[in-house]
Amino acid sequence: MKIKFDSNQEHQQTAVSALIDLFEGQPLVNNDYSLSLENLKFGLFGSMGNGIVLSTETIYKNLIAIQERNDLEPISQAEFEKNEMNFSVEMETGTGKTYVYLKTIFELNQKYGFLKFIIVVPSVAIREGTLKNLQITKEHFKTLYNNIPFEYFVYDGKKANKLRSFATNNQLQIMIINIDSFRKDFSDNEDQNKKSNIIFKENDKLSGHKPIEFIQSVNPFVIIDEPQSVDNTPKSQEAIKSLNPCCIFRFSATHKNLYNLVYKLDPIKAYQLRLVKQIIVASVTGENAQNDAYVKLLEVNNKKGIKAKIRIQIQEKNGIKEKDLWVKQGADLYELSNNRINYKNGFEITEINAEPSNEYIDFAMHGRLTLNAERGGIKDDLTEIQIRNTIKKHLDKEIQVKDQGIKVLSLFFIDRVSNYRIYDEEGKSQKGKFAILFEKHYNELIKLSQYQCLENQAVEQVHDGYFSQDKKGILKDTIGTTLADDDTYSKIMRNKEQLLSLEEPLKFIFSHSALREGWDNPNVFQICTLNETNSVIKKRQEIGRGLRLPVNQNGERMFDDNINKLTVIANESYDEFAFKLQNEYEQDCGVIFGKVPLFAFKNIVQTKEDSENIWKELQKNGFIDQTGKIQNTFNPSAKDFSLKLPEIYAPVEAEIISILQDYKFDKHIKKDEEPKRLKINKQIFLDPEFENLWNKIKYKTTYQVEYSTEKLIEKCIESIEKMDKIEPVMINYKEAEVSLESKGILTQEIKSNTHKINYIGGLPDIISYIQKQTELTRKTLIEIIKRSNRILEFAINPQRFMDELIIVINKERHRVMIDGIQYEKLTVGEHEWSMQLFRDDEIKHYFEQCLEVKKSVFDRIIYQSEIERKFAQDLDKRDDIKLFVKLPSWFKIETPLGTYNPDWAIVKHEDQTIYLVRETKSTKNFDKLRNYETDKIHCGKKHFESLGVDFNIVISASEV
Repeated sequence: MKIKFDSNQEHQQTAVSALIDLFEGQPLVNNDYSLSLENLKFGLFGSMGNGIVLSTETIYKNLIAIQERNDLEPISQAEFEKNEMNFSVEMETGTGKTYVYLKTIFELNQKYGFLKFIIVVPSVAIREGTLKNLQITKEHFKTLYNNIPFEYFVYDGKKANKLRSFATNNQLQIMIINIDSFRKDFSDNEDQNKKSNIIFKENDKLSGHKPIEFIQSVNPFVIIDEPQSVDNTPKSQEAIKSLNPCCIFRFSATHKNLYNLVYKLDPIKAYQLRLVKQIIVASVTGENAQNDAYVKLLEVNNKKGIKAKIRIQIQEKNGIKEKDLWVKQGADLYELSNNRINYKNGFEITEINAEPSNEYIDFAMHGRLTLNAERGGIKDDLTEIQIRNTIKKHLDKEIQVKDQGIKVLSLFFIDRVSNYRIYDEEGKSQKGKFAILFEKHYNELIKLSQYQCLENQAVEQVHDGYFSQDKKGILKDTIGTTLADDDTYSKIMRNKEQLLSLEEPLKFIFSHSALREGWDNPNVFQICTLNETNSVIKKRQEIGRGLRLPVNQNGERMFDDNINKLTVIANESYDEFAFKLQNEYEQDCGVIFGKVPLFAFKNIVQTKEDSENIWKELQKNGFIDQTGKIQNTFNPSAKDFSLKLPEIYAPVEAEIISILQDYKFDKHIKKDEEPKRLKINKQIFLDPEFENLWNKIKYKTTYQVEYSTEKLIEKCIESIEKMDKIEPVMINYKEAEVSLESKGILTQEIKSNTHKINYIGGLPDIISYIQKQTELTRKTLIEIIKRSNRILEFAINPQRFMDELIIVINKERHRVMIDGIQYEKLTVGEHEWSMQLFRDDEIKHYFEQCLEVKKSVFDRIIYQSEIERKFAQDLDKRDDIKLFVKLPSWFKIETPLGTYNPDWAIVKHEDQTIYLVRETKSTKNFDKLRNYETDKIHCGKKHFESLGVDFNIVISASEV
C-alpha cells in the first residue's frame, strides 16, 4: 500500500506560495560552472550554488504583500532587516508541514533554478521521518515536476566526501543533517579541535579541505524543521550561520521566535478547515480510594543530603487531599499526614537509597518502595480499566469503518519497558503486566456478540512493542535521543505503510513515551497514556502522534468528520487533561481560547471597520467582555437566542455565532460519551414524496468542458492589460575582504549598494516556456501576447514577464473552463445513488453536534455550523416544507476540482410540489468565498441543471 498525496490542498498551496513569492522577480538561474567574485574563495571546487540577485527592498516588498494576503500583521522594514533572509511558517501538527517544505524545494527549483537545499533537524526521530517522507513522495514529485532528476541523502560524517558531489553536481540536491553533526566547532583552538565535529576538520579525501567549505560554497537554502529545538542556543545559531545560507526557512507548530512570518495555520484554523482529527478525551480516574495508607515514591535526591520526594494523603478540614512532600530518614508519615489513622503504625522511614537505577525507601514495618512505585492506591485497577476501554474503543472503531478499507491502530504510551516485557535469568522474553492485561481483555471482548462481525485474530499477533534494544536483543528504557534509539526510529518509520495494510495483523502498539516524536501514523485512532511517572511529555506531543487524517487501502485521505476522531484514554480527569492542553496551545501557539480578536469577523463583512463594529456590539450586549473573552450569556442553544445586532448585520448573524463558537475550547476537544446513532424516521423515509425527490436527484453525471478560444483570448488580454508594470531586476552589489584563518576562509563585508538594471542577455523562447505551463496552442499564445500590447516589457525582465503571464493565463483558462462545463445524466442503474445507503448511515453514523427534527429522513440533523443548524431548525417549523434532508457525505458530484457534496434536498408544497436543492453559505458574494469553493458550487449548479432540479445558494431558510 502506498500513501497518495494531493498536490492541490489549499492550505498547503497557500503555504508554498507564500515562500515562493518572496522571490517574485528573481530571474531563472543559469547554473553553469563559473567563478564569480562573490564566490571566488570557493571557485576551486567548481561549485554550482544558489544565487539570489533580488535586492532586500524587493524581497521586503514581496513579504509585505504575502503577509497582507495571509491576514498577518505586516512587519516594519527595520524588523525585516534585523532578521533578514529568515522566514517562518507555522503549521499545526498533522497538517503536512514536511510535505510543504519538500514541495517548496521543487517549486524553487522549477521557477528560479535553485539547486542546493539542506534540511536541518533536531533529532534522530525527525531525521528518520523526513527521510521516510522523501522516499514515499519521490514518485509523486517526479510526476508533478516532469521527472526532474534529484538526489537526497542523510549526511554521515564517515562519508563526508559525499559533500563534494553535493557542491558540484548540477542536479537538484537535498541533504538532511542533524544539528548535532555540526554544532561543535573548536577549529580556532588547537587544544580543543579534536572535539570538533568531522565536518569542521580538514579531510585528505577532500584535498585537505574541510567538508563544511563545500556546503558554504553553494550558499544553500536551509530549511529548519522544529527550529525551537534546533537553534535554541547561541552555539546552534552559530552552527546554522556556518552553513553560509542564502536564505533560511523555519517550519514548526510551536515556534519560540517568529522571524518574518509568511504563513500561519494555528490549531483553531486547522480544526475549522477539518485538517486534523477531532480530539475526544475518555478519562479514567479513581474516587474515594482512601481506605488504605497511600504512598508513592516520586524522586530521590542526594545533592544536599539524601532525601526523597513522596506523595501521601493529608487529613484536612475539608477531607483527604494528596500532597507531595520532601522527607529525610526518620520521617514519620503519621505526623506528616496530620495524624491520619491509616499511617499510625510502622510508616517511619528507616532508609533512603539514592544509588542510580536502584532508588528506594524502606519503612519500619511495611517493606520497601522503589522509584515510581506506590502502595495503597488503585493505580493497577485504573490501568486495567484504561487498557480494556482502549481495546473496546478500538473494536468499536473497526465496526464503524468496516468495509471502508481503513486499518485502525491504537497506541499505548508507557514509560517502563518492564511493564510490557520482562526477561528471565536466561534472557528469554516474558510478558509484562500490561501485555498480560491486554491479552486477557482482548480475548474477552472479541468474543462478545457485537464484535462477531470482526476477524478474530490470534491475540499474540495483534499487539507488539516499539522499543530500543541492546546487542542481545533485550528491550530497554531510553530517553529517546541516544544512538541506541536509531534502529527503533528506523523500524517505526519504515513499517509505516505495512502497518496501514489490512493484511498486517498488528493493530495495537506499545511504545516508550521517550519515542513520542518518532511515532507518527495517520491511522492511530486511540491513544492510551499508561505512564506511571508524572510525565513531562506535553499533551500536544502525545496527541500529535494521531492527529493526521487517516488513509484507506488505496492510500487516499479520508475526510469524513464522523470517522476522523482521536480518542485519548487518559489517566487523569477530562478537566485536568483539557486544562493542560489548553495551556500548551496558548503558550506554544499564542492561541487564546475563549478570547475573540477585534477583527475576527473581517472575512464575512465588507471592511475591517465592520468587524470592529460587530465586536463592539457584542461587548455592549454582554456576550464578550472588554478583553474579548466570551461570556456565559453566549448560549446559542437557548430558545430564541439572538445576538441583538443592528439590522445591517442580521444576514451574517449565524456566521458570527459560528466564529464565536470556534474560539471556545470545547469546539476542539470533547468529553467521551457513549456513541449515538441516527435513527431513520420511517414516516418520512417511506413517504412517496421522498421517493419522488430521490428519483429526481439520484442520478450521477459525467461532464465535458467546452469554451470559446476567442473568449479565452479576450479575457486574458483584459487581465494582462491590468497587470502591474514589469520592473527591472534589482541587483545587490557587495564587496568583501577575504581572509584565511584557522576556522576557515572568512569574509568581511566592506561595501554594499543596489542597482536597478535592464536585462541585456538573450531572450528565451517565451512561447515554448508559457506553452509548457499553460497547455495552450502556440497560435493562441501568440494572439494573446500580440494583442495585449505589453510585449516591450518582456525585454526589461523576461522571467518576471513570463511568470506573470502564466499566472494570468492559467487563471482565465481555469475560469472559462468552469464557465463552460456541461454535465450529462448517466442513466445506467449502477450510476445512481441508492436510497438504501441511508439505512447504512443509520448503522455507521456517530455524531455530536445535532438538532432534533421531525421532517427529515433521520430523527436528527448533524450540522457543521450555526448556519446549518439555524437553517434546519427554521425549515422544520415551516408549514410549506413537506420534508428535507441533509445530503450525506457519500452524495458526491464529480468536478474538475475534486468532488462536491451539496447541502440540502427539499420538498416544498405551494400550489404544486417543488423539488429543490439548496447550498447554505454565509454570503452570496462569491468574492468572499474561496475560489475553489465557488467553482465547485458552480459545477454543482450545472450538474442539477442537467437533471432538471432547481438549485440555488441561500443564506437563510426564509429564502427557500
